Amino acid sequence: MEELLKELEKIRKEAKPLVEERFEEFKKLGREGTEEDLFCELSFCVLTANWSAEGGIRAQKKIGDGFVHLSLEELAEKLKEAGHRYPQKRAEFIVANRWLIGKLKDLVNGDPFLSREFLVKNAKGIGWKEASHFLRNAGVEDLAILDKHVLRLMKKHGLIQEIPKGWTRNKYLYVESILRRVAERFGEPLGKFDLYLWYLVKGRVDK
Repeated sequence: MEELLKELEKIRKEAKPLVEERFEEFKKLGREGTEEDLFCELSFCVLTANWSAEGGIRAQKKIGDGFVHLSLEELAEKLKEAGHRYPQKRAEFIVANRWLIGKLKDLVNGDPFLSREFLVKNAKGIGWKEASHFLRNAGVEDLAILDKHVLRLMKKHGLIQEIPKGWTRNKYLYVESILRRVAERFGEPLGKFDLYLWYLVKGRVDK
């Protein structure tokens, strides 16, 4: 843990303005975004599973509110044009999730742990990482996004022995609790701490 904290302290000053600016965007989405805006963000998180944040951002810009109203065939074609690895399956997930429009504000403003569990159990293409990602991108501070970059950092610094091949509820919460202790030592909530980790790995702050 100490070595990771040292590395993070080196980039804290240059990363902080970017982190604060990005997190304010997240909070604004949660505060002012419509149900449709939130659904587009949920769809972005569906797309990034087994793909990349960069690809998801590109597809989100290309499709916009098409996530809400395009037919399954049209959406699959748009995702194919955006270069998604699984355009048909992701389009099916997104269309199947449209029943959540009207419920997302309540999830963002509710207990983050209960909201995450609800999404994992009820939304298609949404696991623990994706549910955490969506809620964080709507300004929720308390959840960890345990993607491959974060897990590799944790393994490198001896915080975990191996990278999990799949998630159960208990396993996710256990690894999250380890990262939460590091975030507390660093003095930031998990949602912001993730952005510092991304800056450490990528030299930029994505979403």
